[in-house]
Amino acid sequence: MSVKVVIPGPLTTVQDAGRYGYMNSGIGTSGVMDEVSYKKANYLVGNENGEAVLEVTLFGGTMEFTEDAVIAVTGATMDVKINEEPTEMYRAYQVKAGDILSLGMVTAGCRTYVAFAGGIDVPVVLGSRSTNLKCKMGGYEGRALAAGDIFEIGKNGRSYEALKDRMAKPDVYTSPITVRVIEGPQEEYFTEAGKKTFYNETYTISDQSDRMGYRMEGASIESVNGTDIISDGIALGSIQVPTNGKPIILLADRQTTGGYAKIATVCSFDIPKLVQGKPGDQVRFQKISLDEAAKIWKTESGER
Repeated sequence: MSVKVVIPGPLTTVQDAGRYGYMNSGIGTSGVMDEVSYKKANYLVGNENGEAVLEVTLFGGTMEFTEDAVIAVTGATMDVKINEEPTEMYRAYQVKAGDILSLGMVTAGCRTYVAFAGGIDVPVVLGSRSTNLKCKMGGYEGRALAAGDIFEIGKNGRSYEALKDRMAKPDVYTSPITVRVIEGPQEEYFTEAGKKTFYNETYTISDQSDRMGYRMEGASIESVNGTDIISDGIALGSIQVPTNGKPIILLADRQTTGGYAKIATVCSFDIPKLVQGKPGDQVRFQKISLDEAAKIWKTESGER
């Protein structure tokens, strides 16, 4: 069972929950940017959470099915069509051999997820099917999909009859995006005025942002005596401040270590809405305590 890419989007990659256990060797986790939309997509087609999906950025293009399949589309709002017929997101659909799936430009959000019953059958590399673009490994030949590519769908997917009544709550994406953060490991590197700037100003996502990290445009953050540090590990959501004082939020394809002070870390439960921001969207940072973050995580994890 295979799918042919007819018109590729600017960045469509195969991703799953990520590649863990190799950061000490310099290999990042990769994986989906928006875990919530990813899980909803796999739920709708009856997959286990770890199955690979397509992550589509800004525009999806078209793809043709060579055999019948069950699909679902979640995440950023796009104009989705099957054979030019408008199709709802956040529900399962049966497609037939020869059908064309079209994914237009996003109208809200940044990343859309396409799941297939049975998952995407690409080789497992170091425990994951995720594409690591920097290392050119995993996914489909370690790269974004291109016109003419043909990828396989797993053969053990559930039937449409078993899935046709499944639906999921659509996510809503707005700007400015308020993300909750906890104090970073090098917060003392910044002056009180610098910290006030970080928490009170509104920043804009730069067009230099990607899966590795979001660069912020806006007010510079004042440091005590520079922000260079001895390189240490980078957690998902770490907010580094380089010498120009403009924060950078490190994301799924981040480097494993970094040599700039980290003023804060985005809480994991706010990563999904952050990564649905696109260049030009605004971001604000709200500081909370570690205890508050733990309570919110327990509550929101249950809701998802």
